Amino acid sequence: MQAWTRWIRIYGKTALFIAALLALFAFGYHNLNYNWQWYRVWPYLVTVTDEGLAAGLLMKGMLVTLKISGISLLLTLGIGFSTAFMRLSSSPVLNALVVCYVESIRNTPLLIQLFVIYFVISPVMDLSAFSSAVIALSLFEGAYASEIIRSGITAVDHGQWEAAFSLGMSPFGTFREVILPQALRQILPMLAGQGVSLIKDSALVSTISIFDLTMQGQSIVAETFLTFEIWFTVAFCYLVLTASLSACIARWERRVAVGQG
Repeated sequence: MQAWTRWIRIYGKTALFIAALLALFAFGYHNLNYNWQWYRVWPYLVTVTDEGLAAGLLMKGMLVTLKISGISLLLTLGIGFSTAFMRLSSSPVLNALVVCYVESIRNTPLLIQLFVIYFVISPVMDLSAFSSAVIALSLFEGAYASEIIRSGITAVDHGQWEAAFSLGMSPFGTFREVILPQALRQILPMLAGQGVSLIKDSALVSTISIFDLTMQGQSIVAETFLTFEIWFTVAFCYLVLTASLSACIARWERRVAVGQG
């Protein structure tokens, strides 16, 4: 009984809010006299051919988004850790370079950075649109990841270093065995949020003619005028990607917590 009461107290208000929001949308769309045609959306997700099931345009765009986001996420972590270590080093040159990079990236819009890399740098370096998109996303998200990682490392008490050194551990061993596990427990939730932001920010790559999920949605809407159906489906596809990433990070976070328990 107590568990049921607790469930109602926690989720009851949220359920009522969602129900009221859905009722408001239903009333508004009824006044629009919009002719819903959800049956026309399915071929853009999955099509049936003589050889079996094949990905539709939206699914192909989702795979492109997943590919861009996956590669960018790996590069983001690499950039984040490397620049965080450079910022924590005693070298004033490395510190100055990292500060310049982080501040310039965080204080300019991602869209402008994407245009600069694609229209200014890529013709000189012969980069494809896909490579330009990955580089722009990685640099942008890497600047934020760098500060998250640096703050997590510095939050670990300095006495942990001294205790490890007193036991004869090397600096690298101390960081790997003592500092990093404690820092991960603090930075994983924030890195998960940054990963979710990366997936959502990847929608901007449609501006440089990459047929990702957003670009495919735009082209389908222009052709079919299924405005609500397509954009709701696109939003649901992004929700699937971000929720899956959040679930994976949450599972990893629990494993880290158990390993340290």
